[in-house]
Amino acid sequence: MSGIWTEKYRPKELSEIQGQDEIISKVKYFLENKNMPHLMFTGPAGTGKSSLSLVIVKKLYNEAWRDNYLELNASDERGIDVVRQKVKDFARTKSISEKFKIIFLDEADALTRDAQQALRRTMENFTKTCRFILSCNYSSKIIDPIQSRCVVFRFKKLNFEAAEKIIKNIAEKEGLSMDEKAINALYTASEGDCRRMINILQACSSTKEITDEKIYSISKSAHPAEIKSILTLAISGNFLASRERLLDLMLKQSLSGMDLVKAIQKEIPNLDIEERIKLKLIEKCGDIEFHLVEGSDEFIQLESFLASFSLAGTKAK
Repeated sequence: MSGIWTEKYRPKELSEIQGQDEIISKVKYFLENKNMPHLMFTGPAGTGKSSLSLVIVKKLYNEAWRDNYLELNASDERGIDVVRQKVKDFARTKSISEKFKIIFLDEADALTRDAQQALRRTMENFTKTCRFILSCNYSSKIIDPIQSRCVVFRFKKLNFEAAEKIIKNIAEKEGLSMDEKAINALYTASEGDCRRMINILQACSSTKEITDEKIYSISKSAHPAEIKSILTLAISGNFLASRERLLDLMLKQSLSGMDLVKAIQKEIPNLDIEERIKLKLIEKCGDIEFHLVEGSDEFIQLESFLASFSLAGTKAK
């Protein structure tokens, strides 16, 4: 068994894929009829798109799945030549034992426009011998003619209940001890990304007792309590103390400005201030994020952000 937990605990049955019940019910119908249209899986990373593709192929072909399956990562091979050569050559040959073969194109939104046009024709011409499963993060980057030829399934981030079930299952099998605070911290740090969640859990497993502090430390995420204390100091008018604590947090945990802005944005709704001030601070949050993307100095931007909180606190009094 692989030492990498994301592979060790990769779903092997439809029932093991969590948080996508509606999609699973439709896929189950395709498998029961031993037939399916072209599929497009779209949604955030770590939600089960690749895992579901593998489950489909293994259920359709059993032991012969490797002979009837081609997997390509479009972000590595994104040009028109890949579609004309690898994809077309595989699609045009008929399966010996099955009705059709399957081509899985991961990160299909990275394909160039010319490659997508060539893929459209290939999907059209070889429907009798091949079906396509396209996986992407953003369906808007896939041209309309391809989308219209596929049944589009939109994957969503894992909700807390689905994530909790996965965490408890792994913790039980690996002999880990976790309380509710640690589970909440792991879900918050992973932001609904199952792959990231399992990787963080494995990184924390050097000791069998896993705490929320350890999870935030490993995941390089700011602890919500620390962020809230910084914002509370700024709102109370103690700007210098909040500035010192922010600098200490950035240096101690090696957090980027973008990480801190996202953490601050999540804590703004929990502050004890007027709603209209919260709205202004969230708007300011968007401005700071834009400046950071453009390459501005992180600490100066965050210092400006804290100054906004201090001014908001002064107006609220």
